[in-house]
Amino acid sequence: MSAIKIKRVYEKAAKDEYRILVDRLWPRGLTKEQAAIDLWLKEIAPSSELRKWFGHDPEKFLEFRTHYVAELTQNPAAAIISNLLIEHKNVALVYAAKSEDINHAAVLKEFMESM
Repeated sequence: MSAIKIKRVYEKAAKDEYRILVDRLWPRGLTKEQAAIDLWLKEIAPSSELRKWFGHDPEKFLEFRTHYVAELTQNPAAAIISNLLIEHKNVALVYAAKSEDINHAAVLKEFMESM
């Protein structure tokens, strides 16, 4: 099984990692070269409605997690990540949120590891 990491998009890419941007919106202030993204998988991000409702409010995170996992169970893009985990030894789920713990990439990592 591949190693799955989550990293802020502003962190430097490791040489051996396959970087998947898992945000629906492109990160502010970065060019494609700076981001060093191998794949931008917008479809795996939370729905716009869920993202806007959550607003990175720590008090809403547990409820957000529940709703996002429900979305992921119905999301065909999860299969794309599963296939990439087979193809690549190190996969980084890359996100732009400021919090390293309270973000959708952390939920997505847990979800993918439980599959």
